[in-house]
Amino acid sequence: MIYLELFLSFLKVGCFSFGGAYMAIPLIRDEVLAHGWMGDEMVSYMVAVSESTPGPIMVNMATYVGSSQGGVLGAVLATFAVILPAFVIILLVMAALRAALKNRFVEAALGAMRPCIAGIILATGLFMVAESCFIWGSAAEGAAFSVDLTAAVMIAALALIYYGSRRILKKGISPILLILIAAVAGVFVYGL
Repeated sequence: MIYLELFLSFLKVGCFSFGGAYMAIPLIRDEVLAHGWMGDEMVSYMVAVSESTPGPIMVNMATYVGSSQGGVLGAVLATFAVILPAFVIILLVMAALRAALKNRFVEAALGAMRPCIAGIILATGLFMVAESCFIWGSAAEGAAFSVDLTAAVMIAALALIYYGSRRILKKGISPILLILIAAVAGVFVYGL
């Protein structure tokens, strides 16, 4: 019976958690408390653990609750139930898009969006670089700013590594490797 309850509860969460994983937290909390699977304090711990582990929060929470209530099978059923609605919706959207992508007007609209999306990504990257390198003072301080040379040097070094590898290897290094290099450099520069 617990397996059916887990499946139906998390299927409901998967069906009605529009707006992202953080919108699912109250739904999961309500289901967990309604079934008496955990107390309110344990739910808070579960949210903290789910946020700090890799993967989508909603899936992590479903797996955690399923595991605590029904072992490995409970974890599998709860996780499957919470992702099933999104999976079905994506399949339906892809079927509809496949037909729509053959339309010349849809092709033209998507082609026009590419430069806009590239601009948004570039603007976000530049904003993040500015936020990392410049320290803005408050209005009381005359809105002065200073430059964080350590961050600027790290950004320049990472850019040099990435573009240098593209030049030497004819293809850039993996973004995952670049993130690992940045993490190690951050530990040495800021942690020591």
